Amino acid sequence: MIDVLVIGGGNAALCAALMAREAGAQVVLLEAAPRCWRGGNSQHTRNLRCMHESPQDVLVDAYTEEEFWQDLLKVTGGVTDEGLARRVIRDSSHCRDWMRHHGVRFQPSLSGTLQLARTNAFFTGGGKALINAYYRSAEALGVQIRYNSPVTGIELKDNRFIAAHLAAREIDGVHWPAERIEARSCVLAAGGFESNRDWLREAWGQSENGDWAADNFLIRGTRFNTGVLLRALIDAGADTVGDPTQAHMVAIDARAPLYDGGICTRIDCVSLGVVVNREGRRFYDEGEDFWPKRYAIWGRLVAQQPGQVGYSIIDRKAVGRFMPPVFPGTSANSLSELAHRLGLPEAAFVETVEAYNQACRVGTFDHTALDDCRTEGLVPAKTHWARPIDTPPFYGYPLRPGVTFTYLGLRTDETAAVHFSGKPSPNLFVAGEMMAGNVLGKGYTAGVGMSIGTAFGRIAGSQAAAASGHQPTSMTVGQDHAIA
Repeated sequence: MIDVLVIGGGNAALCAALMAREAGAQVVLLEAAPRCWRGGNSQHTRNLRCMHESPQDVLVDAYTEEEFWQDLLKVTGGVTDEGLARRVIRDSSHCRDWMRHHGVRFQPSLSGTLQLARTNAFFTGGGKALINAYYRSAEALGVQIRYNSPVTGIELKDNRFIAAHLAAREIDGVHWPAERIEARSCVLAAGGFESNRDWLREAWGQSENGDWAADNFLIRGTRFNTGVLLRALIDAGADTVGDPTQAHMVAIDARAPLYDGGICTRIDCVSLGVVVNREGRRFYDEGEDFWPKRYAIWGRLVAQQPGQVGYSIIDRKAVGRFMPPVFPGTSANSLSELAHRLGLPEAAFVETVEAYNQACRVGTFDHTALDDCRTEGLVPAKTHWARPIDTPPFYGYPLRPGVTFTYLGLRTDETAAVHFSGKPSPNLFVAGEMMAGNVLGKGYTAGVGMSIGTAFGRIAGSQAAAASGHQPTSMTVGQDHAIA
């Protein structure tokens, strides 16, 4: 019988598989996607938020546990489990040497991401390189990896994992029969339900005029996170956490593909201009806080607008101050012309921008600080980085909600065990998106998803190895050390 079965193929799953294998367990990993699409949403990531008490190789200054916690507390509005959050934070301070051991490389932040130079370690080659490194290491260690293997059900007895079920399927023209795979323990790391459009519809509901908001959502990441296992565990009585409408949801270019657009479709100029809805009206403070702490609220804000669409508007002064998206913006030499090209009501749009311009109280502009450039007498206010949009050419980017991952998940504790009626399962564990809602009740801050997945992937792998009779390795071996 297999010692540890890991269901999933992204960062959390791979961390679990590697930890369990290092403890001596026989490990099988089931990835629903084909090899070319392996890695779940992790393939689209680029950094890890890290606690550190002093400068390190690619991290400047210090980012303490308390500051990390306060950042998380602010973006979640307090909807978080402090104990689990602090476990993630502390584990982020000593995981990178382990990651390097498995082939992950880090680099300093690039131009356009300098606000993260102190808080986030960037992966050389991005998330795809991280995923490839982990798969190479897992294969070298003897982890059995099976692609095209979506699990359709879980067999439990008295809240213990017994077996996973795979339906009959056809792969590259070859018929594979249905399978039942037993294991002494199991780690669930198969993602949320963001690719399940029916479930998104169910969660977000129907408007008074009959529209389904979720029909206008785009999925930034993988098409394979359909929530089949999440639904199965909920139906089996597992304890849950989180709101099904809460998610890492970003305002992305409306021209992006339905799936796997990734980070290059994100529109990062919001804080440098204004955002209007299809009626040409502003609806939120574009300068509320630093972009890495606020970019993930804008998908939800756009989702609440008519038609689930918005438009980010800037002028020439903003060009070069943000990471350019994959699609160029629509440009015009006048506001009226820009409104026409974007299909916005000209009078309302021009009135909105001119009112904003008149309300601007420009001090010393500094996009790397919470500066004193603000509006006065305008609702909603823009509290930082407010400068008149008055220098042609003007640019507009159409926005849609881009879902990265959903926050409804399985309740757990510091052992990563799945809970049933408040009691932990002895051999069923959970990591990654399937439990992120314990830490992220709402909101987001850059890189924390990878912090959660790495921490709880490693915890789940160690605990699963122990449940199968193997002594796990220390979680703190190979701590990072400061470089002066």
